Amino acid sequence: MIKLINIGFGNIASAHRIISIVSPESQPIKRLIKVARDQNKLVDATYGRRTRAVIVMDSDHVILSSVQPETVSQRLIQNDDIADEG
Repeated sequence: MIKLINIGFGNIASAHRIISIVSPESQPIKRLIKVARDQNKLVDATYGRRTRAVIVMDSDHVILSSVQPETVSQRLIQNDDIADEG
């Protein structure tokens, strides 16, 4: 069963392929974003808003989200809880 997580504005990512959810403030993360952009592996799901979370996938894709990292992680945890109950 594929578990999906809402990353903001109706955009959805595969929950089991997420490696990390980080803040975009540090220089290493900014470099990661630039490398992903150069390799055409960057997905911008911010709809022109400020990037608040950077989601790193196991396929080397990087997703930019305008939702706080804490919010995305809470949605991921809630998604796991729902799946465990079902």
